[in-house]
Amino acid sequence: MNGNIKDIVHHPHPILRKVSTTIPGKKIKQKNFQQFLNDLEATMLAKDGAGLAAPQIGVNDRVVVIFRPDNKHLFLINPQITKKSWGKKVEEEGCLSVIDEKGRIIYGPVERHKRVTCIYYDREGKKKKIQADERLSRVIQHEIDHLDGILFIDHLNK
Repeated sequence: MNGNIKDIVHHPHPILRKVSTTIPGKKIKQKNFQQFLNDLEATMLAKDGAGLAAPQIGVNDRVVVIFRPDNKHLFLINPQITKKSWGKKVEEEGCLSVIDEKGRIIYGPVERHKRVTCIYYDREGKKKKIQADERLSRVIQHEIDHLDGILFIDHLNK
């Protein structure tokens, strides 16, 4: 992986509130798009994120990368959650795009579904399905929210 580290876009930047654009299948294998995926991954790793969505580096595309401890990071292109568990759980969440005036990440309790099923395209353009629970389920929901212009702070109880 030879990606370039990009700047993180911070709230209240307008791109964080836009619904991201669907990626056409033919674009996935293009060299410049593959480089963009490398940049997204490199930025997530450099900033120590659990995941990173394209809008967080200023790109309005339906693309997410999720950290995996085995270094086989999960790329979700045009992800869609197709199933959610009834059960929900409240846990602390933070976001690289939501910081205080000193540049520190803000955290808060967010209720999310315990399990989700998600369909997506991988970085080779293959259609995939993942069933996720616990932490991975939470990260997928958080990152897909970014693609819909939603920030975790929108879920906080007032």
